[in-house]
Amino acid sequence: RATLASDSVIGSWHGPSTPGSSYVLLHHVMGGVGEREGAWGYVEGGMGSVSNAIASAALAAGATIKTDAGVEEINVNNNKVCGVTLHDGTVLESNIVLSNATPKVTFLDILDSSILPKDYLTHIKTIDYTSPVFKLNVAMDRIPTFRGHKNGPGETAGPQHQGTIHLNSESVNMVDRAFADACRGIPSERPIIEMTLPSSVDPTLAPPGHHVSSFFIQYVPYKPANGEWTTESKDAFVKKVFSQVDEYAPGFSESVVGYDALAPPDLERIFGLTGGNIYQGSMGLDQLFTQRPTYLTPAYTTPVSGLYLCGASTHPGGGVLGAPGRNCSKVVLQNKQK
Repeated sequence: RATLASDSVIGSWHGPSTPGSSYVLLHHVMGGVGEREGAWGYVEGGMGSVSNAIASAALAAGATIKTDAGVEEINVNNNKVCGVTLHDGTVLESNIVLSNATPKVTFLDILDSSILPKDYLTHIKTIDYTSPVFKLNVAMDRIPTFRGHKNGPGETAGPQHQGTIHLNSESVNMVDRAFADACRGIPSERPIIEMTLPSSVDPTLAPPGHHVSSFFIQYVPYKPANGEWTTESKDAFVKKVFSQVDEYAPGFSESVVGYDALAPPDLERIFGLTGGNIYQGSMGLDQLFTQRPTYLTPAYTTPVSGLYLCGASTHPGGGVLGAPGRNCSKVVLQNKQK
């Protein structure tokens, strides 16, 4: 039950006892890698390799890609999209614009929201983006040694390092208590720690003998009850996390040579994830299927002609699956043929 419970709360502001948590579990086991249903995999070279592969395919098909080119405004004329204006003032003209930003960013930050129907705008403003996630990327000078497991010859990685490692989640009650802490506005005293060691299977990620680890931690509030997240408060929380990892893998803290800590506001600022929500909107039953992000327009379309949503805020939601973009592109092609 505990194993299922921890997978039922990933990236979600709810506990395993919260109604609807079973869907989050389903969402994370319905996919697969190759022909292995429910399996997860590592991408050689890190997750950026996925973006690079998509970019290579797009370039091969004749696309032009501009990076470091933030959008200042989506341009609209007579309720029809006509392009975008970039931060540097460059205007790109087009009668079709696809946005994979969140609905909040798309409709409230870079579009004149006054052109939207009142009921649509109200719905967009009420989307739940609450996030419990604290992300931690760690560099280490050796592979961890977990209690009860021997490392490989020469202190190399073994099977115990190659999967997803869940800590502080030995019981459903532990997960519930962690959530209860965050509901009081404080980071969990014993946060749920999901730890992976991609360098255990991919030597391109770290120098010989060294390793990297990715931590997906919850629960933390977007804004702690005692104030904003600061460098000091993040470092204190990281220190707590490392000390608890030491309980499972003695000496882990001593192996750390550097880390990058991201609280929910950092995830919002750096990646444009409103509220720090990794799904571009909570995966509750009220924000799924035809309700994602709203039932007021057909899937992937918006009240502005030619403007589409193609990101995780649309069906079927978040994850490295590409389905929202694929589905959106099919709708765009169908509409062009009308």
